[in-house]
Amino acid sequence: MEKQRIAVLGPGSWGTALAQVLAENGHVVTIWGNKPEQIKEINEQHTNRHYLPNLKMDSGIRAEQSLEVAIDQADVVLFVLPTKAIRSVAHEFNQIVKNKPHIVHASKGLEQGTHKRISEVLAEEIAPNNREEIVVLSGPSHAEEVSVHDITTITAASREQEAAQYVQALFMNDYFRIYTNTDVIGVETGAALKNIIAIGAGALAGLGFGDDAKAAIMTRGLAEISRLGVAMGANPLTFIGLSGVGDLIVTCTSVHSRNWRAGNLLGKGHSLDEVLENMGMVVEGVATTKAAKELAALLHVEMPITESIYQVLYEGKDIHQAARDIMLREGKVENEFSIE
Repeated sequence: MEKQRIAVLGPGSWGTALAQVLAENGHVVTIWGNKPEQIKEINEQHTNRHYLPNLKMDSGIRAEQSLEVAIDQADVVLFVLPTKAIRSVAHEFNQIVKNKPHIVHASKGLEQGTHKRISEVLAEEIAPNNREEIVVLSGPSHAEEVSVHDITTITAASREQEAAQYVQALFMNDYFRIYTNTDVIGVETGAALKNIIAIGAGALAGLGFGDDAKAAIMTRGLAEISRLGVAMGANPLTFIGLSGVGDLIVTCTSVHSRNWRAGNLLGKGHSLDEVLENMGMVVEGVATTKAAKELAALLHVEMPITESIYQVLYEGKDIHQAARDIMLREGKVENEFSIE
């Protein structure tokens, strides 16, 4: 692929790791953020120690505090921001963009209040004449591992196959493999909801439970994710792919996962406020739990694990009692989820 100009919006761990992949693939990369000291560190020291302390960034990556400068003449604009920041940054982008770049996002969550997926928010805020088709980049991946060239496979999803293939070509190399998908709803739903289950998996570990409990919450969590996703219009097969079960496995089993770590601290008796204060990074699963609970109620979808985690996070329910209560629910048939 010819060299492309790419603006990465969001200098967190994942944004930094993706910027590094793109730079190593020969593209011209600008990374945008709003913290002057972080911008200075990236430009002068080629590091981003708060997020990826062991990474020496490609010296060609330029950091900018001005959004207008960062996106100037970009062929691709990659949103890697916390969910709560997506709408406001997309709105500003729409006011200042001068060309028609490809829009990609690698964020994972549901917007509070509206319960909308991130691609829906981007489509609402960025006029069609200011962008190409939106592509979602998602799957089982930790920034810490991608940054040291561990083998990683993820999905590029778009309603237009050609747009997904373009993003596939941007990122593909010998350690970072991209598959394409046209089920945007399924890919985004799996990406968002697995963070809820990861909080639960971490909590069970913090409570002292072992592998049996881990397998139980991941399997039944996948059933919940699938039920809600299909009710939203997703292809059920997406949930046995990279952005479904793949992302669920990596997020529920790794200490790299901030959602798992947050749950683990909750299980060990820390309060939610203590957990969020000590984490130092956004824990998307906390806000997603609220949005998913509300959305499930609107769509009449049963999500007992999500409901239990919501009660612990937002209603102060004792975490030991929550674990007991979910085990003592009325007996169910395992394959109660059917597809008409």
